[in-house]
Amino acid sequence: MNDFILHISQHQAEIVKGFSETFFLLGISLLFAILIGLPVGTLIYLTRKDGPLENKFISVILNGYVNIVRSFPFLLLIVFLVPFTRWLMGVSLGTAAASVPMAVVSIAIYARFVEQALLDVPQDIVDTAQSLGANIYQLVFYFLFVEARSGLILGLTSSLISFVSYSTVMGVVGGGGIGDFAMRYGYQKYDYPLMYFTIILMIILVQLVQVLGSTIARKIDHR
Repeated sequence: MNDFILHISQHQAEIVKGFSETFFLLGISLLFAILIGLPVGTLIYLTRKDGPLENKFISVILNGYVNIVRSFPFLLLIVFLVPFTRWLMGVSLGTAAASVPMAVVSIAIYARFVEQALLDVPQDIVDTAQSLGANIYQLVFYFLFVEARSGLILGLTSSLISFVSYSTVMGVVGGGGIGDFAMRYGYQKYDYPLMYFTIILMIILVQLVQVLGSTIARKIDHR
């Protein structure tokens, strides 16, 4: 046991660096999911057939984006976005460059969760809001988001867990992260104890995210 602890401590700097890169990617993903994914998912709900703002053109465009990105194998999406990443960031390698495909996929993933959460809002709520003369802003922020707040948090939690999984493959473009550390220092060097230790840390991280998200959702759900 002492030998194992000593062995892990020898890689402490790399482990800390890997987690810092992973948290950076997760932070960017979370930011784009909330700032763009939430509005996109809301628009998909509003512009659907028989929706409050029915608009077939916008609905097809937004649904097309979400469906294409979510169905794209993430590894191939990273490669596909390399020219765009290079144009946008000036480089195609590194943690900052890796945040571009993470942001693209985070928007699509959370947008779909948002749409599903809003679809779960009883139609009576929407009818009541419209009968009271609520405009679209009031309908969304005073009725839909309030009623769907628990589902929105759970959707964000599930999205964040997916982002953790996606971040593990960002080593393809030099994005680093704890998953890349596990591959380079664990699997490729046949250091399986180190690899398993890293996997356990990732599992713990995912469990913490799930518990935190579920707790928040439960506390704000007053239905």
